[in-house]
Amino acid sequence: AMMAADAELCMVLADALEALGIARGHYRVRVNNRKVLTGVLETIGADDAHTRLIILRAIDKLDRLGMEGVRLLLGPGREDESGDFTKGANLAEAQIARVTGFLAAGDTDRTKVCANLRDLVGASHIGLEGVAELEEIDALLVAGGFGPDQVLFDPSVVRGLDYYTGPVIEAELTFEVHDEN
Repeated sequence: AMMAADAELCMVLADALEALGIARGHYRVRVNNRKVLTGVLETIGADDAHTRLIILRAIDKLDRLGMEGVRLLLGPGREDESGDFTKGANLAEAQIARVTGFLAAGDTDRTKVCANLRDLVGASHIGLEGVAELEEIDALLVAGGFGPDQVLFDPSVVRGLDYYTGPVIEAELTFEVHDEN
């Protein structure tokens, strides 16, 4: 299976974190597939590399700026606290809605995420390929006994770079970290 290595990486990460004594529920392995985002961008007609990069950078700031900040960066742009203005991607409302819909497509149910994403990519060949890859990873995770409390599908994990082309995987600790000193 094409996605076996990626599914295995997710499982190894989860097992390693648990072996380090990080309890289930205190970490999450978050997975996305960049082909899905490419498909979403295809459906809204965001074809040129420059616009794509602005969109990627905007999405990558979701953790820091929240959905409203990302919406502004997808549209006309955003002024920060210091008064600095960042030019946006100048997308139309319908285009912004589809991108934010993609970002909000996450769920604790991996099957539901795949269904959400399938709707968003429409007829895009590369987008549907990405969804199929996620479904394959899901099947392997289910077979391995790895639940959504260990591995989640999170469309907002994109990385603001253009060279990611397939699965994107990151591990996140979800408990408070207190400094010793």
